[in-house]
Amino acid sequence: MSIIEQSQNIRQGLSTRESRLLAQLAGAGHQIISVDDIETTLGVPPNTAREIASRLTEKGWLDRLFPGRFLIIPLAAGEEGLYTTHEYLIAAHVAEPMYIGYYSALSHHGLTEQVPRTVYVVTPTRAQSREIHGVPYRVTTVTERKFFGCEPTSIEGTTVQVSDLEKTLVDCADHPEFCGGLRELATAIRTADNRGCEWDTVGEYLERLDNGAATKRIVYLADQLGIDHPARKELIASFTSGYSLLDPTRPDTGSTDSTYRLRINVEPATLEPTES
Repeated sequence: MSIIEQSQNIRQGLSTRESRLLAQLAGAGHQIISVDDIETTLGVPPNTAREIASRLTEKGWLDRLFPGRFLIIPLAAGEEGLYTTHEYLIAAHVAEPMYIGYYSALSHHGLTEQVPRTVYVVTPTRAQSREIHGVPYRVTTVTERKFFGCEPTSIEGTTVQVSDLEKTLVDCADHPEFCGGLRELATAIRTADNRGCEWDTVGEYLERLDNGAATKRIVYLADQLGIDHPARKELIASFTSGYSLLDPTRPDTGSTDSTYRLRINVEPATLEPTES
């Protein structure tokens, strides 16, 4: 959660038009708005909409998140304008379309005990990573082929897209560097299996993703953890011929394993759960 404190000690009053604008947007469930929203709601030209946004920001009724996007500070925030909002609601405006993925999705699904400070945003479009109110938003641009497997999730009454449990595992196998490394991925796979992970779906997602390294990592970890993957034979048959790093966040050392076509640069014993 990010806490926003306006620089004004006392928020200034609203004009009739400003009051109507905020009432209509907030009444429609908008917490974060754009200049286009102001233009459409009031039927004013773009320059006027920008002036209204600037004036409302100065008065303490809007908080500028980044160019063109503003957070509505509601009446409940009081005269000092203290307000709390969920990072995922901001993330939904950092890129469009998007979904919350990688380490953030692991945390959302309860697959890690860590609380990542960075919010990971996945999108097929070009968008800029940002730091907003002290929270880093890490944008990862993927191809259209990899942009699938997300589900609508209600965050404070607003729908935000988050990768589903199975796609979260596949994405993290594709990029372990975005989920804290292989040990975090192993923990996530073990926890997901205990919670009824649909391994057939994982196999289908790996086929769609078409990334040999991700497939090898999933099969290797499932075997190490004693998980019976129903599509194991088919996945092994799809292995690419080259050797991939088991953990791309670590040095290119260790022996090669011809069964998995992996360079084992992590001690298998470190993938086991620690004693609590």
